[in-house]
Formats: sequence, structure tokens, C-alpha cells
Amino acid sequence: MRCMRMTKPLAAVITAFAAAGLAACAAIPPEPQATATPPDGDGPMVAFYGDSYTLGTGATGADARWSTIISADRGWREVNPSVNGLGFINNRSVFGDGDLPSIIIDAAPDVVIVTMGLNDNFAYERRPDERDRIREQIGIDLNRLRDGLPDARIVVVEPFWYTDARPDSVQIIIDWVREGAEAIGADYIAGASRYIEGRPELMAADGLHPNDDGYAVIAERLDVEFAALGL
Repeated sequence: MRCMRMTKPLAAVITAFAAAGLAACAAIPPEPQATATPPDGDGPMVAFYGDSYTLGTGATGADARWSTIISADRGWREVNPSVNGLGFINNRSVFGDGDLPSIIIDAAPDVVIVTMGLNDNFAYERRPDERDRIREQIGIDLNRLRDGLPDARIVVVEPFWYTDARPDSVQIIIDWVREGAEAIGADYIAGASRYIEGRPELMAADGLHPNDDGYAVIAERLDVEFAALGL
């Protein structure tokens, strides 16, 4: 059952408060403090470059997040240094050595899955003078991954979203991410911003992140997409 349609003024207010809440969840340092340690095993190493929706915030444990569900089912060795609140520019202070792209490059994975962009909607609204910088940084990060991992398969997923109300920036950033993926010849998965749309029962108590059922739905949808790509 879909959520009740909101009027535009109410939707704007709710979106603004929710945005503040998602930003607040990044109270931890926005950059990781240690390199990711690749797990032992013989399966392909798959690294995830993402935010709280890939870190698994809102789940009861790491084994319930979508990346770990898929990795376990497929025998992947998961490297997941994703960070709450992180965007291509949102809540980010490190660009270059020590940031997530450099950590992923150092891990030398066989596959990189990029799920970034949700949190940049908040930077887009708060800092209109830096909107072009979001688009530029998307290209910079994706090109760094391609140049640093020339033999890796790179899969870029349409940025996730979390409310039925969708500011114009959601589609704008989706288009920029797709543009960046095409520029480096990466695989691209469309539609992820609507995976949990209109299903409040899939949201955690904070109203911002998926719960275990929500992450299971994301895992199911992405598993189909990865299979179609031959992963």
C-alpha cells in the first residue's frame, strides 16, 4: 500500500527535516580511519563504494545488509568501507589519498560496485553555488577507479532514495551518475532509487534507512540485475 500523497509544501518540509536527519546520522568521522582488509577465500573480491544504504545502517547486523547478503550467496569476498552520510562531496573532507576510492584501489578488487549519490542531494540543496562540483567529482571519482583498477569490472548503481517525495535534484544527480558511468565504460543499473518507494514497512524506526526487510528487497532486486550482467 502506497503512502498517502502529500501536498508539495508538506512534502518539502518533510524532505527538509529528513535531509537534516540523514546528515546528522553522519556524526562519526565521514572518512574511514583504517584501510579495508580483504577477507580470505578463493572467490572474487568485490568492493563497495557507498554510503549508509550500503554500510547497512538500520539493519540489525552487517549480515542483514544487502551487500553482505549478495556476497554470501555468490561467494564474493566483500570489501565494504562505506560511510554514513557520505556523498561525492557531501560530508567529505578527503579527496585523494586516504578517501574511499583510494582505499578501494589499494584493496585491488576484481569488481567495484558504486552506490553513491543519495547524500549529495542535501549538498545540492544547501550549497547551490557548488552544484557543478558534484557533477565534476562524480567524474573524478569514477575515473580514478577506472585508472587505478584497469582490469576490474566496475558497476555503477543508480543512487538510492528514501521518500516518495523526490526533489528535482534526485533525477539530476541520477543523470550525472549515469553520465559518469558511461564515460568510463562501466556497467550501469537503473531504477534503484525506487526499490523501496511507497513501502513504509521496509523502513527502520529512524524513518531514513531500510530495515532488514528493506535490505532484503534491495538484495533481491540487485541480485537479478547482477545476474543479468553475468556477475
